[in-house]
Amino acid sequence: MKNLKGKYDTAASRWAGVGPYYAMFPTTFADGVIEKYTQPGDTVLDPFAGRGTAVFSAAINGRCGIGIELNPVGWVYARAKLRPATLKAVEQRLSELSRIAPNFRRAAAELPEFYHRCFTANVRRFLCAARSELDWSRRAVDWTAMAILLINLHGKRDASLSNQMRQTKSMSPDYAVRWWREHKLLPPDVEPIQFLRKRLNWRYAKGRPKLSPSQVYLGDSVHLLPDLHHSIRSLDAPPPRLLFTSPPYCGVTNYHYDQWLRLWLLGGKPLPSRLNGRHRGRFADQEKYREMLEQVFCKAAGLLSADSVIYVRTDMRKTTYDTTKEVLQKVFPDKKLTQRARPFRRPTQTRLFGDKLPKEGEVDLILLPA
Repeated sequence: MKNLKGKYDTAASRWAGVGPYYAMFPTTFADGVIEKYTQPGDTVLDPFAGRGTAVFSAAINGRCGIGIELNPVGWVYARAKLRPATLKAVEQRLSELSRIAPNFRRAAAELPEFYHRCFTANVRRFLCAARSELDWSRRAVDWTAMAILLINLHGKRDASLSNQMRQTKSMSPDYAVRWWREHKLLPPDVEPIQFLRKRLNWRYAKGRPKLSPSQVYLGDSVHLLPDLHHSIRSLDAPPPRLLFTSPPYCGVTNYHYDQWLRLWLLGGKPLPSRLNGRHRGRFADQEKYREMLEQVFCKAAGLLSADSVIYVRTDMRKTTYDTTKEVLQKVFPDKKLTQRARPFRRPTQTRLFGDKLPKEGEVDLILLPA
């Protein structure tokens, strides 16, 4: 099993961490679970793939990883690390965007005040060009370029394209504008193409990772799982022997709202809004949350091998924990449930975002063949 901990001397270690993403589990943890419960050549399924940590860990360690992710930000990160374009192709694509960026002067000028205080005019024009021209859902060079842009879109003022912000979560525009005014902060004067080339050179310094055939799909697991057996067969892979995932925690996160600025770059609205449509409430309302989990795990169960292991990391707080445990026992009644507490030993990401309530930690629910 390849050890990536604390090292950036391999292509795998440099690509494993692509994408700041809320509440992701460490690659070293994913490596350990996959090593313990699978063999090379096995298939690993993650129906809540996030930025693709489990899928990438499977692929880098000789397994086939299959994932589904609803949030396009996480999907772009996962897709880029599983199938990055060549460095030369990405550099050329970014140069093309730089050349046409002046054509987006009007679009950049018409953006809300937040953007004018967050980015310089030069950066705004470049971002508008990328938003318009990158076909990130279909072209490898474009999803790789977009991933690099999303990573560096906002963060510390001296290490990103933006005025001072948090990197993992997009801040409220009204709050951010007030804070910048109070602290008299202007957006950093950076040249986008030069800034991004430095990040690209670091990412590609050890090349691209060598991966087993793996795939991550953009969409809703409830709708995509029933047909996933076709995709598994197309990869010449066996039925999944490990279902390894961490579903969203009930009432804790709102990935759509928390990633609003990155979603804008992918073609979304210029200001944040809560998740609408059929997904609204599924991660906040307990009954809808239960229904969502049951649908996903039931549909996933039909894909798994008879000797499969189900490994779910979830929140130790009562609502999420009780709901997840009950659903798993209902869907997999013939498997033996064990659990391992994972108390937090350092500040959580929700604390970094202003949530100072006590945290009980996380828990791993493991269902083994009886």
